[in-house]
Amino acid sequence: MNVARNVQELESKPRAVALGTFDGVHLGHRRVLDAARAAGPTPTVVTFDPHPRVALGYGVELLAPLERRLELLGEAGVEDALVVDFDLELAQLEPEAFAERVLRPIGTEVVVAGANFRFGRGRTGDLELLRGLGFDARAVPLVEGVSSTRIRDLLRAGEVDRAAGLLGRPAELVGTVVAGDARGGTLGFPTANLRPEPGLLIPGYGIYAGAADGHRAAISIGTNPHYGGGERRIEAFLLDFAGDLYGKRLTLELWQRLRDEQSFDSEAGLVDQIARDVEATRQAQRPA
Repeated sequence: MNVARNVQELESKPRAVALGTFDGVHLGHRRVLDAARAAGPTPTVVTFDPHPRVALGYGVELLAPLERRLELLGEAGVEDALVVDFDLELAQLEPEAFAERVLRPIGTEVVVAGANFRFGRGRTGDLELLRGLGFDARAVPLVEGVSSTRIRDLLRAGEVDRAAGLLGRPAELVGTVVAGDARGGTLGFPTANLRPEPGLLIPGYGIYAGAADGHRAAISIGTNPHYGGGERRIEAFLLDFAGDLYGKRLTLELWQRLRDEQSFDSEAGLVDQIARDVEATRQAQRPA
């Protein structure tokens, strides 16, 4: 997929534009992307970075960082993507000005978006306004029960299997492998310590079965209470893996929550439990 950062980088040609933030690229988003692909002209996404709520000073926990979001959009069949810098100036643009500054120059003919999509200053723009400007604007019905807000709620509760049903794929954590305490190696289960991308939602604390880098992975999210930890850590033990992951960008898939994190009467008890977690990870089924 070709990714542009300004309108001058995209050829002006007939386009069917899917318009939105697409955080998580969940099943509702995929319905919009399918509509863009089916419309005929070059399927294109116009999206925003940072998330509009962040630019306006509100907090938001992202389901996917921009780089991963673009990968998922490409996998969904989008040919071109325009990432629009969302700042206070853009937020103050009247919707008509946004359409003429962003959509018209790239050759947009069809615009598809969720039925409740709003844009422009004060969220006063909608698909009806775009029709009045000469665009073939098409509302895509929402997928009942599917929203980024609902997915966030499920992930905070650790319900990664239910979140996967709304995402259409396993929930993920994306970050960079950094040095940790190296304690896992002394226990026989060396782990990759993940520093997540800024602003990313971190699921509820606990032990999870999942995968990373083509290997099944037993994943711990929490504070290592057995060792009296207070700092949140995300650690993954990759089954049947040998190698150096330091500095690598890693995507962790979270398949199933196995248990709460806990402390043990002895280190031997901890090791026994980790072994059981590893076996449960071997038996776990990838959702979606």
